[in-house]
Amino acid sequence: MDEALLRTLTPAVIAILVRRGADFAAAEDAVQDALVQAVRVWPDDPPRDPQGWLVTVAWRKFLDTARADASRRHREERVEGEPMPGPAEVVDDTLQLYFLCAHPSLTPASAVALTLRAVGGLTTRQIAQAYLVPEATMAQRISRAKRTVSGVRFNEPGDVATVLRVLYLVFNEGYSGDVDLAGEAIRLTRQLAAKTDHEEVAGLLALMLLHHARRPARTGPGGRLVPLAEQDRSLWNTRMIAEGVDVLQSALARDRLGEFQAQAAIAALHADARTAEETDWVQIVEWYDELVCLTDSPVARLNRAVAVGEADGPRAGLAALEELDPALPRYAAVAAYLHERDGDPVTAARLYAEAARAAPSLPERDHLTRQAARLNARLRS
Repeated sequence: MDEALLRTLTPAVIAILVRRGADFAAAEDAVQDALVQAVRVWPDDPPRDPQGWLVTVAWRKFLDTARADASRRHREERVEGEPMPGPAEVVDDTLQLYFLCAHPSLTPASAVALTLRAVGGLTTRQIAQAYLVPEATMAQRISRAKRTVSGVRFNEPGDVATVLRVLYLVFNEGYSGDVDLAGEAIRLTRQLAAKTDHEEVAGLLALMLLHHARRPARTGPGGRLVPLAEQDRSLWNTRMIAEGVDVLQSALARDRLGEFQAQAAIAALHADARTAEETDWVQIVEWYDELVCLTDSPVARLNRAVAVGEADGPRAGLAALEELDPALPRYAAVAAYLHERDGDPVTAARLYAEAARAAPSLPERDHLTRQAARLNARLRS
């Protein structure tokens, strides 16, 4: 049973049912029922046209539900006159389904969940496990999201930036449970890139590939966090890096720079360095300047302060840091690093401990705690 094929076909089948008149919630439910039947039937009787089979079965299930619901009798009269579907239509509304699942009326959490369910083809249980929440909680979240977008027409324009933001949120969740969300985000972004000629879609795909290529080196024994400068670069996936660079170069050649292209360019410069010492920090600062101009993001400014500290010395990095709000997440960690490089271990140790208390994850907290302990031990000796 090819589960990957089912997940790839899911968004197109949902889109076909919506275009035929089913509201989004009913279409998604019917397609999920058809997928369950496919899992039972296909191993012994594989169809010649998998998408056409799913469309046919899902449409029948939608009609059965419509007939059983007296309040939808007017819809039943409308759809009964249509011929039963045969082979899948040539028209592909998958791109519109991306826009629908990332509709501005949805919260980011709901948009992510709905995208994983409708476009990614994941089950509610898989999504719940990935986000470490009860299945019932995730089911309610998805149901609310489906109700919210059920009245949205497919002919309304979509916002690529919103879709990309949702996919970026999926990627940053990484991995938990039995679903690799980083890998899933890359798969969905590849699919989106194949359906739209947009430089920022390519930029996001390049960024994901370049970051994901370093994944094997990011953690040590027991899940210990390994900073970029200390990573074993022989573990980096060079094939994925090469692909990311190629995708990025094609996007940059269009001369329509966006934030994901700028972030990918920074990641590519890190990937290009054979050792941490060979990193071209001057160019990285220049790309952060571009990113700040594009987004005015405090996070980009914080990361720029680190790059400035590497390119021009820790004093310059601390000066850049002074322009930012100390309440910014990871501000204390950056300040600690720059103070240590500037020869002030007392301040650095205090700031590492402060950063550890505010760390958003256990691996990061443990790493920062070890940094504080290392400096304190040196000060006592």
